Amino acid sequence: MLNVNYNPDVLSCLANLSNDEVFTPPKLVNDILDMLPQALFTSKETTFLDPVSKSGVFLREIAKRLMAGLENEIPDQQQRINHIFSHQLYGIAITELTALLSRRSVYCSKTANGKYSICEAFDNEQGNIKFDAIKHTWEKGKCTFCNASEEVYKRNEQLETHAYQFIHTDTPEEIFKMKFDVIIGNPPYQLNVGVEKKNYAVAIYQKFVAQAKKLNPRYLCMIIPARWYAGGRGLDDFRAEMLNDRRITKLVDYPNAVDCFPGVDIAGGICYFLWERDKESDCKITTTRGSEVISKMKRPLLEADADTFIRQNEAIPIIRKIRNQQEDSFESLVSPQTPFGIITSFRNYSDKKKNGYLKIYTAQGEKYISPEHITRNEQWIKNYKVYISKAYGERGQYPYFFLGKPFLGEQDSCCTQTYLLIGVFKSKTVCENVISYIKTRFFRFCIMLKRNSQDAMRDKYGFVPIQDFSEPWTDEKLYKKYDLTQEEIKFIESMIRPMD
Repeated sequence: MLNVNYNPDVLSCLANLSNDEVFTPPKLVNDILDMLPQALFTSKETTFLDPVSKSGVFLREIAKRLMAGLENEIPDQQQRINHIFSHQLYGIAITELTALLSRRSVYCSKTANGKYSICEAFDNEQGNIKFDAIKHTWEKGKCTFCNASEEVYKRNEQLETHAYQFIHTDTPEEIFKMKFDVIIGNPPYQLNVGVEKKNYAVAIYQKFVAQAKKLNPRYLCMIIPARWYAGGRGLDDFRAEMLNDRRITKLVDYPNAVDCFPGVDIAGGICYFLWERDKESDCKITTTRGSEVISKMKRPLLEADADTFIRQNEAIPIIRKIRNQQEDSFESLVSPQTPFGIITSFRNYSDKKKNGYLKIYTAQGEKYISPEHITRNEQWIKNYKVYISKAYGERGQYPYFFLGKPFLGEQDSCCTQTYLLIGVFKSKTVCENVISYIKTRFFRFCIMLKRNSQDAMRDKYGFVPIQDFSEPWTDEKLYKKYDLTQEEIKFIESMIRPMD
């Protein structure tokens, strides 16, 4: 009798190779599989596809469940193994190396028909875990499927091209020429598309989700970065499509990626979801911190009048109270990036005040600059305003600040791209009242709802309501104004640190 006991500890110890090869721990795989209807694992007709197989852990853990679920229907162990591996489990590896690793994990042999393979049904080395060396399709220096740069990825055949088979085709159904009940996996997250820092890497996981939907499975589960909730270059269409898709019935959110992938730092966190082709409903949203589930709530992915996902369940009643006031958004007071047209790398400053020069706030501190370098919004210079860093990062446990400290921008001053401008105002007192508002936990809580990366550009201020700035503001006044309960106040203060 063949031994079909697997040791999950081996795959849980794999080191990630890069951001496109983040290996999934076996425990996490089983958490994802638990979202599916468990009756799928008691039918010998259910077919599963991992279109982005790296370690083979998804297929291996599915095989375990099928082995138990089909024991009564196919009592003979070897017949059961042969049927499961040859008729129910399919994978597409992302590299030649991960193809070998996946086959070793699933078939217990790097070749499906090898001497030590536990499946006797294959007459070829690949079995149902394919890897075909695919080439990019170049057009005007870019791949038409993944947008990779021809300059970077046109390599000799010995080097990995990262032309992933599943998304480098208009007809994914032709890869196996069959339909699948379940598509499940952990796709590559990003792709380097150029040599300059400004376009060094872009998200690619959304292409795998879209391609999987093309195959129209009954169920789709993928684990992906959570930056799509409210940001990410090139993710606007994907975000709109996901948030309006009521077939996403479950979503598990990890605000800190380390809680999901130990040792892996992914800005904005990680999530996995269940998409059900034949069901539409509100989404059951689970938030996990550390090893603890901290909240569960069934609600729409997209709140009324919102354009991004609010990831904290506890925030929903608070944001509904705020929006019921129907106040204008603070976003209208915030400048675009680079408010005066001076980029961060600009260096033509003076350390000392010169006749006619303006004070400028830079990443290197206070400097002075000739007005001739101001290329936009010269009319803002003469007024009072408020400056705030456009980026602010923290690591560790809550509570966070979520924003850098705002400061007064005096008359005849400007700033580089490092800062955003808020205002402008004719009165220094009004500026000070605005600053008092920004420093409240309430204000920064509203920022948190849209901010899931280091940058806090103008759009991240969308949930913040404008106040009457003829007076200063405190959290106590704001809590009372919006009729927040003690539980809601406690939640805000558990997330946001006081700002002196």
